[in-house]
Amino acid sequence: MRLIALNKPFGTLCQFSSHETRSSLADWVRVPDVYPAGRLDAESEGLLLLTDDGRLQARIAEPRHKLVKRYWAQVEGVPDAHALAMLARGVDLGDYVTRACRVCAIDPPDALWPRVPPIRFRAAIPTTWIELALTEGKNRQVRRMTAAVGFPTLRLVRVGIGALDLFALGLAPGEWRDVPAQAPWHGLA
Repeated sequence: MRLIALNKPFGTLCQFSSHETRSSLADWVRVPDVYPAGRLDAESEGLLLLTDDGRLQARIAEPRHKLVKRYWAQVEGVPDAHALAMLARGVDLGDYVTRACRVCAIDPPDALWPRVPPIRFRAAIPTTWIELALTEGKNRQVRRMTAAVGFPTLRLVRVGIGALDLFALGLAPGEWRDVPAQAPWHGLA
């Protein structure tokens, strides 16, 4: 069984098949027979796990297993305590209501690499960084949640899955390494 941690760069599609205009996972990981355990949209960056084991892939990706995924989101505007509480309680997105999650405002992260291209800058509109810890991970969920409470996401970085932390792994964008698949980090034994 193999488990790989990748720092997925901005603009990379979460697929191994090639694309005409965007990079894919195959541009970064040249390991046969591994597949993403969950996804990040092309505009999102950060920790992505890949495995050759279907059961482990499902245990990491499926919301019913409640594995925590941590995200840092740079949002447009300055969310107040009410907006953060709305995010934490769960947000009605029309097609589903998100589960309760942990949310807090954080200082701008020094550990982050510059994004290429950079986010749009507006002198008259401040931005704020928030951390969200979710046990689901539906399509574009964080982006939809922050937009629903009035603070669109400008940059989104997944920084943790279970006890795995992107910065503890020391991975720059596009870098990957094997991590123990049987370790207690994930609580999936």
